[in-house]
Amino acid sequence: MVAARLRRRTVESAELDARLLTGAVLGLDLTGLIAAAARRLTGAEATLLHDLARRRAAGEPVARILGTREFWGLPLSLAPETLVPRPDTEAVVEAALDAARATRHGNDPIRIADIGTGSGAILLALLSELPNAWGIGTDISEAALRTARVNAARLGFAARAAFVACDYVSALSGAFDLVVSNPPYIRSGEITTLAVEVRDHDPRRALDGGTDGLDAYRRLVPESTRLLVPGGSLVLEVGHDQSDDVEAFLTRTGLELPGPPRLDLAGIRRAVTGRKMP
Repeated sequence: MVAARLRRRTVESAELDARLLTGAVLGLDLTGLIAAAARRLTGAEATLLHDLARRRAAGEPVARILGTREFWGLPLSLAPETLVPRPDTEAVVEAALDAARATRHGNDPIRIADIGTGSGAILLALLSELPNAWGIGTDISEAALRTARVNAARLGFAARAAFVACDYVSALSGAFDLVVSNPPYIRSGEITTLAVEVRDHDPRRALDGGTDGLDAYRRLVPESTRLLVPGGSLVLEVGHDQSDDVEAFLTRTGLELPGPPRLDLAGIRRAVTGRKMP
């Protein structure tokens, strides 16, 4: 019934979304739903499921409705002020891990800065893979930072993660081995053309990259470069047609390109890396 309603509203993942919403109402995972297939909903459960299905049919993402999203195998809480982490961004994690492992050895400590951390997705994914790493996430939104702190504590990374409110890197000093970011990169004029799940539910300031989509990089690249130790790397998520422009920003700032951009699952050049010369 729920799946049919979502299909009528052309929701592509109608069956999966229906199962996720039903599981949330009943407190069951997908395996538990199969075991309880013959169970009838109570009146209260049916009313709640109807309301959740209505929200999904109107375009609200399941992750927003449930308040959680898995990223890099980690369950993350969300807030209205945070982006919903997407599989595309895992290319940034992969590129950052490659950069860290190429320049650090053994148990050398790794210092990470995640600029515009949102839910903390990139930073926490890196900490889960690099036990000798410590990181700091920045965001202009206090609400986003509260969410990131909750995620860090729940995942057991509170002792290795700190979060600070500032505009990009303005509150940071010192030296970092890795600086990573998924900045706003959608062209202002294209935001109205985005899927309703993004356009109406992700925070606009986390999307809007200015007229050409590159405003954030013009600030991030030079400001982040000063934070890098010699041999340190800056890894940035980019839009589908922006890798050449962002690589040009990197080289003009004196960073070298250790390799081509990392591809996402759709084959798009998604993560660009620049390395500070030793």
